[in-house]
Amino acid sequence: MRFSNLFIPTMREVPSEAEVVSHRLMLRAGYVRQLASGLYIFLPLGWRVLNRINKILKEEMEAMGAQEISMPILHPSEIWQQTGRWYEIKDEMFRLKDRTGRDMCLGMTHEEIMTWLAAKEIRSYRQLPQIWYQIQTKLRDEARPKSGILRTREFIMKDSYSFDIDEQGLEKNYKLHADTYHKIFKRCGLNFYQVESDPGMMGGATAHEFMAPSPAGEDDIVLCNKCGYVANVEVARSVSQATKDAGWEYEEVHTPQKRTVKEVSEFLGIESAYFIKSLLLMAAEGPVFVLIRGDQELHEKKLSKIIGPFRTALKEEVLSLLGVSAGFIGPMGHKLRILADHALKEGTYISGANKIDFHTKGIKARVHFNPEWHDLHTAKKGDLCPECNALINIEKCIEIGNIFKLGTKYSLPLNAVFLDRDGQEKPMIMGSYGIGPARIAAAAIEQNYDNDGIIWPKSIAPFDIEIIPLNINDKKTIDISTSLYEMLSANGLDVLIDDRDERPGVKFKDSDLIGVPLHVILGEKALKDDMVEIKVRRTKETKRVPVFDIVKKTIEIFNAIY
Repeated sequence: MRFSNLFIPTMREVPSEAEVVSHRLMLRAGYVRQLASGLYIFLPLGWRVLNRINKILKEEMEAMGAQEISMPILHPSEIWQQTGRWYEIKDEMFRLKDRTGRDMCLGMTHEEIMTWLAAKEIRSYRQLPQIWYQIQTKLRDEARPKSGILRTREFIMKDSYSFDIDEQGLEKNYKLHADTYHKIFKRCGLNFYQVESDPGMMGGATAHEFMAPSPAGEDDIVLCNKCGYVANVEVARSVSQATKDAGWEYEEVHTPQKRTVKEVSEFLGIESAYFIKSLLLMAAEGPVFVLIRGDQELHEKKLSKIIGPFRTALKEEVLSLLGVSAGFIGPMGHKLRILADHALKEGTYISGANKIDFHTKGIKARVHFNPEWHDLHTAKKGDLCPECNALINIEKCIEIGNIFKLGTKYSLPLNAVFLDRDGQEKPMIMGSYGIGPARIAAAAIEQNYDNDGIIWPKSIAPFDIEIIPLNINDKKTIDISTSLYEMLSANGLDVLIDDRDERPGVKFKDSDLIGVPLHVILGEKALKDDMVEIKVRRTKETKRVPVFDIVKKTIEIFNAIY
C-alpha cells in the first residue's frame, strides 16, 4: 500500500480531550476520529488493526469448533421481557418503538437472541453440544463514555455461546474458551491475567475476566505474586493484617462533635485500624447493623449477596431505631441483626458509645456484641493473600474479555429445552463468552508505546513493514524501493511504502507515530555504498545491510521481532 493513497491524517499536537495514552495516540496517528460522545469512526489504519485482531479471533474460534453466525442488532422487547432483563437493565439499554408501536431495543449483548434460536432449532441431546459465535456491533448508552475507544456507546464484540446437556459439558466448554482466550491474547501480544469476577447483569454462578494491566484501566485486580491468586476487587478475598490488642479497659471517652472514624482517630491520636465502623442499613428484611474495621471499606456487592438490595438508613431512622444520632452509634446492646467482618474477631476496639458526643474504648467481639461473621471488606494494598498469607498487590487493568457460566438463567425462561437419552425434557446448560477487539487494540497501545508514538505487536499492526525512501526524486532510490515493495509483498508481508514528497524528518516522525514494527530506510548516502538501513521500531536498533541481501535480511529481522 502506498502512503500517498491512504487516508492517514496524523496530528502534531496532543488533543486536549484525550485522557489516556491510547486515545491520544490513536487520534494523533490517524487511527480514529470522534463523531460524538462515545462514538468513533475507525479510519483506514484503525480498521486494518481491528481486521487483524478479528482474523485472530476467527482463526482461534474456528479451531475450537465454534460456528460463526450473525444476529440482528435490533431486537423485539418480548424476548428480553421473558428473561426479565428488559426491566432490570435501566438507562444503559437503547430503547425505541417501530412504526407499529412495538417496543424494540438495540442489542447490548445477545444471550436472549441466541437462546431464542436454540429454543426454536434444538430438540434432542444428539444436537448438543453447540458453540455459536459472532463478531457484531453492540450498543450501550454509557453514562460517562471516556478513555477513547475503551468506553464507548457503540462497539464491536466477539461473543460466543455454548449449549450443553449437563454441567460437565459446560465445564468442558468453559475451559475450552478460557484456553482459547489465552491463545488469542498471546497472539495479540498482550500481557494479561485471568481473574475471578462478578457475573453482574449476565447472571450465572461463575465468571472470569481477562485483564490487561495498564494505568488506563478502570478495574482494580488483587494479585498475589507468591501463589498466583488473582481476582477482580469486586469479588476478591483478602485477610486484613491483625492489629495488636491494645488491652484497653471498657470505658467511655468524651469526643465532642467528632463523628467519623477519621475525626475521632485524629482527636484521640489512635490509628483508624483500632476503630469499628458501625453502619445501619435498610434491607428488604428490615434494619441490619453492619460492622467493619475503621481502616476498611465496606464491599457493597459482597453484602448485597447476603442481605439483598439495601440502602443507608436515614438520619431519622437511625435516631428512631437506635436512640442516638449517626456518628455515635456502636455495636453494643442492640437487638437488630448484626453482621461483622472477620477482621473484628480478635482485638480491642473503639466505636460509638450510643450516646451523643461519646465513644467507647475496649469493645470486644463475643463480649460486647455477637454478630454473624462474613467477608465484608474491600481488599486493599497491605492486606494478605487468602490462599498463602503473602502480601497482595493491587493493579489497574483494562478488561479485554470475559467468560460466564450461565447455567439455565436464559434457557428456562425462554424454554430452550431438549429431550435427553431417556426422553425426558431438560433445559440446556449455557455459557457466554465475550471479547472486545477495540479494547485489545487500546490495551496493546497502553502496553506498547514510547515518546514517539505507538509500538504495535507485529501480529496486529496495520502493516508489517514500512519502506521509507527519503528522496523520491532519485531514480535509484525509487527503483530499489519499488522492487523491495514487490518482493516483500510476494513473500506474504503487508507493506506500506511512504512515497510522499516530504522531508525525511516528517517521514521519520510519522513512521514512529504510526508504529509499524519494522522500517526499511533508503537514503541517498547509504545507497551510494549499496546499503540500506533496517530499524526495529520497538528497540530503535538499526542495521545496515547490502542492497543485494535486503529481502532476505528484512524477512529474517521481521521474523525475529515481537
